[in-house]
Amino acid sequence: MKLVYPACFYKDDETDGYAVVVPDLPGCVSGGENLAEAIDMAEDAASGWVLDELEDGKPVPPASRLQDIHPDEPDGFVSLITLDMDAYAEKYGKKSVRKNLTIPAWLNTFAERQNINFSQVLTDALTALYRQS
Repeated sequence: MKLVYPACFYKDDETDGYAVVVPDLPGCVSGGENLAEAIDMAEDAASGWVLDELEDGKPVPPASRLQDIHPDEPDGFVSLITLDMDAYAEKYGKKSVRKNLTIPAWLNTFAERQNINFSQVLTDALTALYRQS
């Protein structure tokens, strides 16, 4: 899943760095020593923010329209950042949820004899379905 959010960039004239605020994600603030690093850091911070929401079972916040976002300072500007949530979740997603399930006894016997990891099989199957959607 790829997401796009507007972000406000503010140049720090003393350091030539940038501070970045993602208004649609409350408290999501980042920055970098230059514009390229600020963009990377903003995408990382926003991805982490969204992943936390997803792992807590909350919906992904909708993105505002670019023209509806205005920087708080006259020298600030607004640009879009792109979040690759699949890649981020694969790399950093750690939270697991315990699920109970029911399968036929004969299938359980077969799987145990094959030393199959039920959690891994279910995770792989659901990940494949998620990527197809």
